[in-house]
Amino acid sequence: MRLLDVDAVLSREKVILRDGPPTKVWGELDDKTAKYVILSHRWGNEVNYDEMTRLMSIDENHRNDVKQRGGYEKILKSCKQAQQDGYKWIWIDTCCIDKRSSSELSEAINSMYRWYHNSQKCYAYLHDVEDSIFPSRQDFSKFHKAGGWPEWFSRGWTLQELIAPRQVEFFNKDWVSIGDRKRLTKTLEKITRVPLEVLEEGWIPKRLCVAELMSWAADRTTTRVEDRAYSLLGLFGVNLPILYGEGEKAFQRLQLEILRVSGDHSIFAWNPKGQFSQLGGVLAGSPSDFRGCLSLEKVEVDQFIQEITNYRQNGRATARSRGSSKFACSRSRHRSRRLQLSPILVTNMGIQVCLPVIPHRDSESVFRAILACRDYYGNLISIDLKTFDLSSYKIPAAWRFRTSRPEFKPLYLACSSPDFHKECHDFKVDERHASYHGFTRCGTFPHELTGDTVTISSLSKDPVIIVYTNDDTRSRFAVVLGYYLGGAFVHVACDECSVDQEVPWTDFSKRLYDMLWVAPVEHCANSGVKCAHLPRSIWDARVVWHVTGNMQTSVVVDVEQCPGCCIGPRECTTTSNDRDTIDTPGFMQTVHNVRGLKLDGKDVWFCECSGERIALGDYGDYSNGSFRPCGNIFEDMRGLGIDPADSAYHPVVSRVSSGADALHHKQDQHIIAVGHRGHHLILHSPKALSLPNNQQLVLLLKALSMRLANKHLVTIIIQCSNLNCVDEEGNRKEAGGASASLTGSDSMEPGVLVPLCTIASPQVWRREPACARIREQFRSIREHFYTLVNLCRPSGAENGRESTRMNRGAVKFLSNIFGLESLNNYVGNITFFKELHSMLETRMQRESICIRKTDAAGSRDGPSARRATSTWSPFRSRAALNPGKETVVPPLLEKCRAFNPLVGSHRYLVARQQVRCEIKSISQTLGVGLLEYIHTTIRDACEDEIIQDTAHARRVDIHSTLQEIKTLQTILDTTDDEDEQRALEEDVTGKVLWISWCGILSELEQLLAEARRSFCFYDYCLR
Repeated sequence: MRLLDVDAVLSREKVILRDGPPTKVWGELDDKTAKYVILSHRWGNEVNYDEMTRLMSIDENHRNDVKQRGGYEKILKSCKQAQQDGYKWIWIDTCCIDKRSSSELSEAINSMYRWYHNSQKCYAYLHDVEDSIFPSRQDFSKFHKAGGWPEWFSRGWTLQELIAPRQVEFFNKDWVSIGDRKRLTKTLEKITRVPLEVLEEGWIPKRLCVAELMSWAADRTTTRVEDRAYSLLGLFGVNLPILYGEGEKAFQRLQLEILRVSGDHSIFAWNPKGQFSQLGGVLAGSPSDFRGCLSLEKVEVDQFIQEITNYRQNGRATARSRGSSKFACSRSRHRSRRLQLSPILVTNMGIQVCLPVIPHRDSESVFRAILACRDYYGNLISIDLKTFDLSSYKIPAAWRFRTSRPEFKPLYLACSSPDFHKECHDFKVDERHASYHGFTRCGTFPHELTGDTVTISSLSKDPVIIVYTNDDTRSRFAVVLGYYLGGAFVHVACDECSVDQEVPWTDFSKRLYDMLWVAPVEHCANSGVKCAHLPRSIWDARVVWHVTGNMQTSVVVDVEQCPGCCIGPRECTTTSNDRDTIDTPGFMQTVHNVRGLKLDGKDVWFCECSGERIALGDYGDYSNGSFRPCGNIFEDMRGLGIDPADSAYHPVVSRVSSGADALHHKQDQHIIAVGHRGHHLILHSPKALSLPNNQQLVLLLKALSMRLANKHLVTIIIQCSNLNCVDEEGNRKEAGGASASLTGSDSMEPGVLVPLCTIASPQVWRREPACARIREQFRSIREHFYTLVNLCRPSGAENGRESTRMNRGAVKFLSNIFGLESLNNYVGNITFFKELHSMLETRMQRESICIRKTDAAGSRDGPSARRATSTWSPFRSRAALNPGKETVVPPLLEKCRAFNPLVGSHRYLVARQQVRCEIKSISQTLGVGLLEYIHTTIRDACEDEIIQDTAHARRVDIHSTLQEIKTLQTILDTTDDEDEQRALEEDVTGKVLWISWCGILSELEQLLAEARRSFCFYDYCLR
């Protein structure tokens, strides 16, 4: 190594002042035997090797410039300090390396850690410390550039310069000693996060994992991007060729080299808390990604195999399990696993490694891999991966993994992002149809976007949420657009908060964003439809999409009538427009067409009209190439009170020209040739008429959608004065000699033929009719509830015995709707429906009976699966008055014990099967939300959580609600409008279900609250 001769440098300085002869200041020595000190500093205006060598020979102006630099002063001061300490040699990185030689620079960088380690002492010069004592606390006023500490601690190279030397002495701006490493270890640990044992001993124990060492450099910076990697070579004991200009690839090469020599899995554990949404390779992009890995520790192979054998997953990975000896693997299997885990190879397909994995519930290509490292609490670290083209890529934290025991699986982990990581996907959003129903865009989340095109990069899973609101109905919904791992996804969701709650749209979007972040991603097919019901209405928020290109998806945001009360079948056949065709009023799926033309320069395909009189706007049935019209939308307009003469409904006239496959025929402005399979049509004076694409026509199609479900529509017609057939040679034949299929149909106008038309299936017509089965079920719910509360007692019920029988029937029917019979096995007897009738009679005159309204369910959608905290006051059921241990706790905890993975499986085999049957039965009723509430309560009790009442405090008076129901039922009995009937039916039924839900939930909450006080669930479940 090249060293500065301390005495020669200081002597030369004296010679320079007297204009003496040149002095040799360099020496080539072996770092293992030489006694030298070394300087660590923050670079500024420095002196390089060439200037230091030629200082005596350069002209005086240049020499004076060099001597006035701060870097030259540091050289002189450090040499004086070394001379005082009795050392002859010193190494200073700015001038002891000839950076003009790439080989010398590469050697120096790869040897630098060793040179610092072999030095007798390191002088750490803190240029921004003016005090005579070392700073013991953060001071942002003095050190605002480096987080409140001297800037030396924020640089990448100084990390190894702090750790590697045997001694480190710190100097302030004036070269006054302010302490050394051994005396300042506690302060240095607080600044650098380097453990005390490393600072005290000056070496790195082998037990420390790669991720922890990387975390020390997470907040350090360098001038060159590559130096963030090169400055860490010595810490990990690896060597690399130095290639300035490679950028972030240097850090990737560093990680691969570390894997070759260590095989430490913690190198994959960067971003342990999932703060970043980056996806791609399993290697980190920079040391900053390891921020938060300070407490990680690696697990040796033998211990890791044993812990994987005992591994169980309960929402998070944990290595703590009881009865581990029971599951101990055989010695041969242990040896086999060890051989599988030990080698880590870097191949052209990625990093070849064997890891234990847990599959995802919804996707075969997504899985969770467990690493041989743990966090501060002893939990094994895991990463989520997705396989794509044989290689596995790291993805943001997913959800819904299976609870099965991990299986060892060979993997090829991708080093970098896939080829599509730079791709962007465009979503062209058409929100006009939503605006026709009063919904307007009120904002986007998490980024503000404008315009109708949303561009999303594949680099992250971050979706874009567009929120639409209708201030008149106080309703809102959101459309979610995303692009993830090379696939687009679309979603729609409604805000179910009460209209009485003033919740900002940003809160709704944030709540939806958090929910989507942990939900599995469903990539879109080429086309599709998703719906979400708008609460308290008969309308759906609907999003229809169609992939129009490799990197573009067209999305139509719409609001339409719900086909079946949001319960039961929700099938909807998807449609899509032909690419690069003329605009249509919504998505239209054209049927098989055989002849091509250009309308205003855009390709359009047509069917031949076979003698039927065809007009624009005709609708009918289409099958096997045959269209049978049965009406016309413009004629039906009169029945809806719309004037067909309104200019908004006038057809659009387009210029007609030959298609790409037209016969090469001499044409004039009145004759167009259309080619197809050896015979062609010559159209005289053709004219194209198409449906307008505007609000009025879209709403007209929607108004007819219930009656014309699954019908086809004529969207374009071609009119002409005459037509001829020609053969391949261009010989003309009169239409009279052609087949009937080529003569066209007569138009309404005299002397005008319609030879061609386009027939399509509108998306708004491709739907189900209103579900009669659900309407009948809702009618039964209303009638039985009316019987129970004596609201509208049917005729023949005056007899007391008959009334009792009908009440019992109503109680049984409503109890079955909520699955209360099966729920009795969990929480005891729920008596809400049994006592509702008598309670109303006794309380009718004295006081109102109130139910606290919660956010647990909507008025139409039935009970939700979210946590609820309703209370029924002042009424308390008999079960709630005495829910002793013998009534409530045993059946609940017996179910928990049956599914506890730590208890004997044979003993509870029958019990588990019984519970599965009960759950399946309950899941087919409205009681599924109650079952979820029970599960949440038990889980929170097991985790010792305090359940807080965050519900809306508004109280709903049951008598007022019953009066509303009675009023609405009266209107329902007198209305003849079908849509109004459906709306009223759903509104009344929703209120009935809402009252029932709150009452049951209030009683259930009392039972579970008493159960929580009676037993310690946590201890019981772990017994």
